[in-house]
Amino acid sequence: MCAQLTADDEGKDVVNPEGKKIGVVQTVQAGTAHVNPDPGLTDEVKSTLGWGDADENTYALDAHQIESITDSEIQVRQ
Repeated sequence: MCAQLTADDEGKDVVNPEGKKIGVVQTVQAGTAHVNPDPGLTDEVKSTLGWGDADENTYALDAHQIESITDSEIQVRQ
């Protein structure tokens, strides 16, 4: 799936493939979601998602990293 991110996705929970919340979409700019990660998110999960250094405490989530989008959440690929 090639997800189409829009401003309507702002505020949605971001979940891993098992359904565990890993963050919340703060903003969407140019098709990229900027995610505020859950404070308990481990470095291992951040590494898996390619979330190294943050810009203003958010991480970029590109459409190719997304498995599905529902009315309330965005599920990332494994």
